[in-house]
Amino acid sequence: MSDDSHEHNGHENVPSRQRRRFPGISSRAYEHPADRSALVALRKLSGFDTVFKALSGLLPERSLRLLFLSDSVRVSDQQFAHLNDMLRDACYILDLEKVPPMYVSQDPQPNAMCIGLDEPIIVVTTGLVELLDEEEMRAVVGHEVGHALSGHSVYRTILLFLTSLALRVAWIPLGNVAIMAIVTALREWFRKSELSADRAGLLVGQDVTASMRGLMKIAGGNHLHEMNVDAFLKQAEEYEAGGDLRDSVLKILNVLPRTHPFTTVRAAELKKWAESRDFQRLMDGHYPRRDEDKNTSVTDSFRESAASYASNVKSSKDPLMKLVSDIAGGAGDLGGRVRRGFGGFGNSTPGENGSADGPPTDTPPTEQPPKDTPPRDGD
Repeated sequence: MSDDSHEHNGHENVPSRQRRRFPGISSRAYEHPADRSALVALRKLSGFDTVFKALSGLLPERSLRLLFLSDSVRVSDQQFAHLNDMLRDACYILDLEKVPPMYVSQDPQPNAMCIGLDEPIIVVTTGLVELLDEEEMRAVVGHEVGHALSGHSVYRTILLFLTSLALRVAWIPLGNVAIMAIVTALREWFRKSELSADRAGLLVGQDVTASMRGLMKIAGGNHLHEMNVDAFLKQAEEYEAGGDLRDSVLKILNVLPRTHPFTTVRAAELKKWAESRDFQRLMDGHYPRRDEDKNTSVTDSFRESAASYASNVKSSKDPLMKLVSDIAGGAGDLGGRVRRGFGGFGNSTPGENGSADGPPTDTPPTEQPPKDTPPRDGD
């Protein structure tokens, strides 16, 4: 890349700059703890191994490749050369030995994916290519290369196939119950794997502002002059902390059918990691190597994931997570907390069942119930 900015295929190139390379890096270096935990839970799901082995032999891998070869544009030195440069650069930075084929598919919806069983294939849509600038796109390409390095493409392909299969057998009574159980578990894992791949994208782009801009554009379109990264991140804080327990339940229900976490949540998670000591150590060259993966204890990885989950629950501002943390800590007045969290089960008026501002009580603390009235049980 030249040191001078210039226009290339309608995309503005930025001056070249030195970016760190990570020889022999293991995907463990950037994988989100929730990604590993969800994958462990997925593999323990009853019937998953059987389905996985069966589909690994049945899925039309060759047909998938022929489909993209025949109906999409393959990235090369002759076609979408700027994307080809980004792809090779991302593979060089993350030390991915074989550069996966990459295709541009005509679709106005901004999207990208890494699929394939034997070998990964990266697909980006025209909507995404037209939406993002060079540095934002570099983070996306790094994101997909991170999926390839982590081996996510296999499970992603099975998720796509099973989702389609579930729709086909939905008319059969109980025909898709088992399939949907596996699809739900796969979606839960894949949402977490996106957090890992976002980190890989940051390692490739090494520009957290560009990563934030890309996520913001995916959420709100190509109107950067109308958007602000700090305000966008405040939305994530409001989303996490706002409402009561009812809103917490709605958040869970809203995310269940999705394959990706909400964009503001992804931005907040990535910013948190970019400011962490782990990220700084990684950028300084201290990271786990691929040749050490065989010596990694699954039990230790699961323990680390569990510890991370516990820490996230403890620090979370979400009303449900606060309640879980209180339960774990043995907080008192649990019934009252649940009742207040759901906005109260009745429409009591001030002065009835306690004051309007304080916690509801069954009897005033300074008085005893009348002798002819049995005391009421606590909530």
